[in-house]
Amino acid sequence: MSTELPQVQQSNLRGANVTIVAATYNQKYTDALLQNCLDEFAANAPYVQLNVVRVPGAFEVPVMVKRAIVSADISPDVVIAFGVILRGSTAHADLVGSAVTGKLLDIACETLVPVVHEVLLLDNEEQAFARCVAAALNRGREAARTAINLLELVEKQSGLSRVVERQRKIARRGSLL
Repeated sequence: MSTELPQVQQSNLRGANVTIVAATYNQKYTDALLQNCLDEFAANAPYVQLNVVRVPGAFEVPVMVKRAIVSADISPDVVIAFGVILRGSTAHADLVGSAVTGKLLDIACETLVPVVHEVLLLDNEEQAFARCVAAALNRGREAARTAINLLELVEKQSGLSRVVERQRKIARRGSLL
């Protein structure tokens, strides 16, 4: 288990678009993940446009991630997926966790849109508190930092500013109508 958050510096990215898909199941933990993520963006990348989509549970996260990418007028540059799955006395949690992980990877590879995977499969509420609420291992902050680093990387790789690329996409769509 990683105990160190990714490093991030203040970013002035403009025109970047991030969609956050967060489950509501185990709400005190998923709400904490989401809030810590939003706080981290506000502190380190205040000009990034954030769109939050809430879904009932972790199993529903992949389909909404894919919808956010393929159904949007302009797809997000990065998607963050949040959920908390707590193990019980059956294999259900492991099955859901495995299915979600596989689908999120498939979606990222198919669409070439990075997906920051923070659908957490945990043994108990103590682990959930440590990763979602407490500061040291906070996966909400980690997801935001990872997304910001990915946005910077995508920006460097593209050779064009995100705003110019978006304007080109919009112009192409307009000429097709």
